[in-house]
Amino acid sequence: MRLVCVWKEQTDYAREVEEWLRDFRHIKGYEIESINPETIEGEIFVQAHDLLEYPTILALDDRGSVMQEWRGRPLPVFDEVASYML
Repeated sequence: MRLVCVWKEQTDYAREVEEWLRDFRHIKGYEIESINPETIEGEIFVQAHDLLEYPTILALDDRGSVMQEWRGRPLPVFDEVASYML
């Protein structure tokens, strides 16, 4: 299981995402991987998952298939995202 947040720095939502990721890690004890879509690796990831809106949080299974996604704002509730780590 893998949780990924795709988002851009230097945006109007960046601080909100940074705080959400920090609080999620502190409260739930899980690290969510951050991907910047403006890097080469990020661009490949975005194209592979057909992402057009940021921020996007993905719950991926062990094969990399999307189990759940949350696009845009408002950001999802911690419990909803953490349930995919069980």
